Amino acid sequence: MAAQAGDGPLDAQQSLADRTYQRITEKILSGAYPAGFRLRERELSEDLEVSRIPIREALPHLEADGFIVTYPRRGAVVRQFTVSDAEELFDIRLNLEVFAARKAAEFIAAGGVSPRLAELQEESRAATERNDIAAVATANSALHAEIIAMSGNTLLATAMRPVLGRLRRLFALTSDRDPVTQCTEHGGLCAAIYAGKPELAAALAYAHIELGREPSLAGLAAALEGGHDAVGR
Repeated sequence: MAAQAGDGPLDAQQSLADRTYQRITEKILSGAYPAGFRLRERELSEDLEVSRIPIREALPHLEADGFIVTYPRRGAVVRQFTVSDAEELFDIRLNLEVFAARKAAEFIAAGGVSPRLAELQEESRAATERNDIAAVATANSALHAEIIAMSGNTLLATAMRPVLGRLRRLFALTSDRDPVTQCTEHGGLCAAIYAGKPELAAALAYAHIELGREPSLAGLAAALEGGHDAVGR
């Protein structure tokens, strides 16, 4: 049964499960839990200093979002992100994210507002200026997620959740795309959305994604060839 307002213990448990999901995600993205790492509940409980219950609740979501895979008798393992995965990711993004950009601009044109997109754009710009690659990846991932949220399409948002999970993994594994170029492209895309120009926003989203394909694939291939789960680690 769904929790009602004021269900403190249930709300707290859900919040703990969400925080546990985020902490395991960050460990994977940072390389602390590299590809092939076995996620044993007892060890995770000790490492994260939480009970096994929120860990047990977080693992299915981590698998759905593409961070881990579960094998019979072996359990949960951090999933290896491959070049083939990245190619599929870009193909999907060229369809779904372009659609999301168009719908986000239509939302603004119809009188909608989203100050969060501007906030994330500023976070990305600031991180780019101080050359904080990890912060750039985080802000850029959130910016893409906000554009999807602005589409107002709940089915799209649900379908994009595993895509965004894989996108965060790709951002963490590669740093070959010039962050200044990315910031400039994001600026143009956000400007088109805020101007309420759907077709321009869609075209800029398509160009941004396609221009990132080659350097991202090359960077990922180099990282995997070098045996590193994350570039520079």
